[in-house]
Amino acid sequence: MNRVVFSTMLLMMTGIALAIDTGRAFEDPAMQARYEKIISEVRCLKCQNQTIKDSNAFLADDLRREIRRLMVEGKTDPEIFDFLVTRYGEFALYKPRMSGKTLILWIAPALLIGCGIVVAFGVVRKRMALPIDIDDDTATG
Repeated sequence: MNRVVFSTMLLMMTGIALAIDTGRAFEDPAMQARYEKIISEVRCLKCQNQTIKDSNAFLADDLRREIRRLMVEGKTDPEIFDFLVTRYGEFALYKPRMSGKTLILWIAPALLIGCGIVVAFGVVRKRMALPIDIDDDTATG
């Protein structure tokens, strides 16, 4: 019985492992490196927390195939990213572009850190202004 369970689990895991596109997409090392860079910057729209490089979803496989096709057609990286954003929206990219829509994503971290520093500074100043109460018991040791 243990062999049957083990064999079934092994077969299930090999299906998952084979689903990810691990083969070389291009014979040219420069094209392959460019392809790897692009697919590592595109979000899997189904998984949402993985790149299409790491995802085994069918949509990720379709996107990898589409990117290969665009690269063969001679499209540049910005053209490929424009195609993906036009089709799927800014969410398709792991690093959103600097634009009016995404400006808050780029400015918010700096604003939050700045507000945190101002609040921490105010708390420290107020605490330093408080009088120090020394009890007689603690003063005598």
